Amino acid sequence: MRRRPGCRDFNPVGGMTGLIYEHNLDPVLVQLGPLEIPWFGPLTLRIGWYGLMYALAFLTGYWYCLRVSRQPGSPVSSEQIPNLFTYVIVGVIVGGRLGWVIFYGGMPYLEQPLRILETWKGGMSFHGGLLGVTLALWLYAGRNRIPLLALADIVALWVPVGLFLGRIGNFINGELYGMKTNGSWGVIFPGDPQRLPRHPTQLYEAFGEGVVIFAVLWLLRGRVRRVGLQPAVFLLLYGIARLAVEFVRLPDADIGYLWRFVTMGQLLSLPMLLVGLVWTLFLLLRKPEGGEQPA
Repeated sequence: MRRRPGCRDFNPVGGMTGLIYEHNLDPVLVQLGPLEIPWFGPLTLRIGWYGLMYALAFLTGYWYCLRVSRQPGSPVSSEQIPNLFTYVIVGVIVGGRLGWVIFYGGMPYLEQPLRILETWKGGMSFHGGLLGVTLALWLYAGRNRIPLLALADIVALWVPVGLFLGRIGNFINGELYGMKTNGSWGVIFPGDPQRLPRHPTQLYEAFGEGVVIFAVLWLLRGRVRRVGLQPAVFLLLYGIARLAVEFVRLPDADIGYLWRFVTMGQLLSLPMLLVGLVWTLFLLLRKPEGGEQPA
């Protein structure tokens, strides 16, 4: 049988058999240098795939929101989109970083606050980024007298696209992988000291949090018009997807399991599921208001 590059047979004593993919992707897309810079010495510029995924996420979101803003009845104009996305980008980056420091980083960052600025070493939290974007949208909506939920309906459909791209970036980086698996779809990641085939949970999340949620929101968008339904359904589906995948994803090495099999990701996602469920049921069961369609 002809083998793909990066694949090898895996036949340990434990009975795992099959053609296992050995992760050999370079997380660095482009490297410039080292360059000799006066007064600074040699500097090396690296552009990683993960950073590219962030850039693609923002570009696709900008394009989508710009397109929606030109449709009749849009709560925002095309002239407002650049300013809106400035708020969103700041919310994602600041919220994502502070969220990771608070939820996962712990005392080292409280003792040395300047380490919070070391974003190039990794450490971004989706839950923190979500809180950051929520605050950014609230501030923008208030200052521009735009209905917050109408604005959230626009942005919500873009979020799964960003999640999909971000999880692909996680996979290329070889991080956030899962427990060992007996399946032939297992991946041996370079950062795994045990060198065992593991669940590629980044790809599970890319599919569940990205493809599935986007498909559902897209279908609902043209069939059920309720102000606030898009963010409500997103919270519900993300909570379900994240809770499920956390059962096979390894917990953060610094904090481990909070209690038995419960992880920090599950603890943070459960409120999203509950809020999303109650919010969705409320919107679907109440009487439609002007301009809304019945469920």
